[in-house]
Amino acid sequence: MKEINFRNEILAGLTVALALVPEAVAFAFVAGVEPLVGLYAAFIVCLITAVFGGRPGMISGATGALAVVMVSLVSSHGVEYLFAAVVLMGLIQILFGVLKLGKFIRLVPEPVIYGFVNGLAIVIFKSQFAQFKVPALAGSGLDWMSGKALYVMGALVLLTMAIMFILPKITKKIPAALTAIVVVSAIVIGFGLDTRTVGDVASVGGGLPAFGIPMVPFTLETLYIILPYSLILAGIGLLESLLTLTIVDQLTDTRGRGNQESIAQGAANVVGGFFGTMGGCAMIGQSIINVSSGGRTRLSGITAAVMLLVFILFLSTLIEMVPMAALVGLMFMVAIGTFEWASFKVLRRIPKSDAIVMVAVTVLTVIFDLAIAVLIGVVIAALVFAWDSAVRIRARKYVDAKGVKHYEIFGPLFFGSTATFLEKFDVANDPEEVVIDFKESRVVDHSGIEALNKLTEKYHVAGKKLHLRHLSEDCRRLLANADSFIEVNIMEDPHYAVLSDKLS
Repeated sequence: MKEINFRNEILAGLTVALALVPEAVAFAFVAGVEPLVGLYAAFIVCLITAVFGGRPGMISGATGALAVVMVSLVSSHGVEYLFAAVVLMGLIQILFGVLKLGKFIRLVPEPVIYGFVNGLAIVIFKSQFAQFKVPALAGSGLDWMSGKALYVMGALVLLTMAIMFILPKITKKIPAALTAIVVVSAIVIGFGLDTRTVGDVASVGGGLPAFGIPMVPFTLETLYIILPYSLILAGIGLLESLLTLTIVDQLTDTRGRGNQESIAQGAANVVGGFFGTMGGCAMIGQSIINVSSGGRTRLSGITAAVMLLVFILFLSTLIEMVPMAALVGLMFMVAIGTFEWASFKVLRRIPKSDAIVMVAVTVLTVIFDLAIAVLIGVVIAALVFAWDSAVRIRARKYVDAKGVKHYEIFGPLFFGSTATFLEKFDVANDPEEVVIDFKESRVVDHSGIEALNKLTEKYHVAGKKLHLRHLSEDCRRLLANADSFIEVNIMEDPHYAVLSDKLS
């Protein structure tokens, strides 16, 4: 077992805790709840997933992807319904993990993951520009910074980015992100610079989160209200968490446990709902900050959660003095580091279909959200795969010494390839006896069975004898309509299942 570097783990956790504060507050505003609701969510979700999750080093907390779904429920029914929805969301996620469904993340192809990462990097980058806006002098709304305020903010952001870029080239013993935050904060406080701080965004002070059962009626009507939101939240949370787990796996060259992570995420949300939080999931930005700062074990995540609670209970005044410019610069560097710049080179070498999927997922993540982008990306990739598999089915034909014509089929027979499969046969001109050999093929679904039914009927009507070889017993049982005129070579049949609802 690799020795834990306690210094790196603790400093990485401290850096993450500092970066969690403004994000948790911002996502709370997006969800339409009090800042402490977001901060408590960050603490509880981060702590429980750090201790029990399936991916050491990954950071979880309140996220924007969930917040944009929550706001509708909060505005229409109130915050207590949100807490109930978060509890149900957690139960769904636990069930997902218990049923070991985390393996289905493997169905997400690599171009979709590239697109997800690039889209999320752009979203992280874009979201930081909101910090360059201030309340309008006249009327309501926000205006862009101008004059001295803009120059100071911009200079501090650039200084933060410069420290994070240069320091690792000099030494990696000191976390660059934490150093940048400390240095920039010291400059702002020491010189009394007038710039936005965390305290200008919201107060982060408070007490311990209090346990309480959501104040909602325990009726079917309540379930009808919260169930749709809980399902969506659970789906988005699991999708973002499992994709982030995959990214951290790649960064650390290790492998996490998706089902264990799903159960931990669910448990965290159940607990969070009873402690009045907005729930959460894995955060790719914070996870990358943690990993790049040296966090590899559960200790960094536990440190981040504990320090966040310490900030809330004892150090809120100090944390509120941290300039937003330092955190904006930090997130800019996270976005730059998150973006897969190599994907520009890859685009020229991969198939056009994969390139389209990658670009589409990137654009959809920016325009809509992660769930929609990944879902559409997987659908496009699946359709492309189905098309490629459909056009690959082929038949090698020959007539043996006895005058029997043989069709040796290559490639899968399924719903996408049935039309091409049927075009391979010349029923009218074939001899009296025909053999179709599936040794190098496989009947995948019921559409393939129906294609065989149609083909055998054609040969039967033409008065010709048809033999099907190397076909599974499942296929033979499903060919009930053709039993009277099909001869199947049972001795050489393989044993595999066909996807069909007609089998008992």
